[in-house]
Amino acid sequence: DVGISGQVKAEIESGGATTLPARRLVSIVRELPSSDVSVEVDSDNVATVRSGPSFFKILGLDREEFPPLPDFEEAREFTIEQKALHDALKKTSYAISTDETRYVLNGIFCSFKGGSLTLVATDGRRLAMVEQDLEFPQSNEIDVIVPTKAVNELQRLLENEGEVKVRISESQVAFELNDTILVSKLIEGNYPNFRQVIPGEAKHRVTLEREVFHNAVKRVALLTSDKSNSIKLTFDADQLHIAANSPEIGEAKESLHIAYKGPKLTIAFNPDFLMAPLRNLDQDEVFIDLIDEMSPGVLKIDEPFIYVIMPMRVTQ
Repeated sequence: DVGISGQVKAEIESGGATTLPARRLVSIVRELPSSDVSVEVDSDNVATVRSGPSFFKILGLDREEFPPLPDFEEAREFTIEQKALHDALKKTSYAISTDETRYVLNGIFCSFKGGSLTLVATDGRRLAMVEQDLEFPQSNEIDVIVPTKAVNELQRLLENEGEVKVRISESQVAFELNDTILVSKLIEGNYPNFRQVIPGEAKHRVTLEREVFHNAVKRVALLTSDKSNSIKLTFDADQLHIAANSPEIGEAKESLHIAYKGPKLTIAFNPDFLMAPLRNLDQDEVFIDLIDEMSPGVLKIDEPFIYVIMPMRVTQ
């Protein structure tokens, strides 16, 4: 489902090609004592790898045994800054579903429309969305779902400088960056209408210091359990009270000073879902928009980012 092609500088005495077991080769190279490596391949596709005092022979296959990467000559093409794409994936990928029965959610939804790129990930209990301005012809507009494995590989490859070319064909996507090409099949199917789960205008907005809030939630969450996996947030007269109560473990409480003048409001969330965006954002401040105890909470920043989190039942 995923293929990758890369290049490295080398002194080549005689050109050729072979197919070698990737994991075995990587394991060997990772443990070599010297930075200089020599590779020789004979007519039977046996590769000899030498580095300092180390010597290995690896049985390979004919070059024709390796499947070629797909052709993207007629594909739609987009150019994105590597850092911008990396940041967008970091802000969304943690919300990808791992439930294989809902396969269309097992990746990131990418919408190239209206002069912008929208990335969305959801598992049905939370949703993360980022929008970026992007120039491309209207004829290139398309919606695709990139699977989790490709997203993870892409995040590993992206750097803070340079551009990445994205090519999208009927059923495949390719990311070209530096000297590497990452190719993946796309997930077939229709992504759900994610915009309908984003709440309307909030009744209350609370501004929080991201790191302070994250650390407080992290501490209180230490007293949650598999049976009582929720924390309560109570907003009341310039105070945010964070609490967890597990009958089989104990309880934890912490309070933060906030600017809040609304009515007392208590809402419960899964602490892992609440911490995920806080851990992956870089902004100093975050905003939590609330309607009531039963409506989803919305976390925002001063950029086109939205995180929707479903509330849990509040227990007394």
